[in-house]
Amino acid sequence: MRETVFFDGERLRERVSRFWILLVLASVIAAAGVASDSTATVIGAMIIAPLMVPIQGTMLATVLGDPKNLSRSMGLMLAGAAAAVGIAVLVGLLLPVDVVAQNNSQVAARVHPRLIDLLAALGTGVVGSIALVRRDIADALPGVAIAISLVPPLSVVGFTLEAGALLQSLGALLLFLTNVAAILGTGIVVMALYGVNRLGETAPTPRARRAHRRNGILVTAAMAVTILVPLTLSSVNVSRSSAFEASVQAVAERWATDAGWMLTGITTAADNTVIVSLQGALPLPDTTLLEERLRAAELDPNPVRIVLTPTYTVDY
Repeated sequence: MRETVFFDGERLRERVSRFWILLVLASVIAAAGVASDSTATVIGAMIIAPLMVPIQGTMLATVLGDPKNLSRSMGLMLAGAAAAVGIAVLVGLLLPVDVVAQNNSQVAARVHPRLIDLLAALGTGVVGSIALVRRDIADALPGVAIAISLVPPLSVVGFTLEAGALLQSLGALLLFLTNVAAILGTGIVVMALYGVNRLGETAPTPRARRAHRRNGILVTAAMAVTILVPLTLSSVNVSRSSAFEASVQAVAERWATDAGWMLTGITTAADNTVIVSLQGALPLPDTTLLEERLRAAELDPNPVRIVLTPTYTVDY
């Protein structure tokens, strides 16, 4: 395990150069995939991204009470994350249009993390940690790399920062921190279950080992608590928005049917505006009646935007 995740020994320079080469390439690919709104390209960046290694190195160094490798792994993790954000900012400067949630589904999918994202990250972190202990299931690591999604959220942070969308940038950063905290937390638990904390401890005394391990666990716990609060608030906000959207859709569908029009779509924008799209033949339906029905259903019509698209039919 030390050979897999620690950056030390005779191959230190080789391992560090490999990390930076893969990180830069993964960051460029992720930035290109997000900018072009290409899911396949983003997945490719996930597979080759090496950020999982220093994160697991941080976890293992915490369990073993190894301060040297702990500081080295954390340094590479932070420097790599900053580099990924910086590359996305540079790519964003070259683009003629801002890459934000309003016009890009890759960004929209990563700026509103919820508690369900933490649950997925915890499960993925467990698999990654077990794969580190047990070589017979190491084949699962590519799937872990795809599921945990480390570099794409950082690319979104860079793009939204460059565009001045600070709230979206903070949301994507929260998703990244959620994934990191999940890897660290689940890894420490899995290592304890396998008894790894009793192996290869490098601190000079048992007391020093316990102190290093305790400090690392406290930092991880504090990080977990810190992300739980905004994740909970985001989940509540998303649930409320979904419930409001569903209620508006039900009222709008009945109104459209009565007017001879058809509801073609309903979405919630980044500013929580519910956009209701409808199509039908002229004349335009009376939208005042829809407003009255929304108020009658105790729904606030102010965040609702109606988009009417007339259709023309020609019969020969």
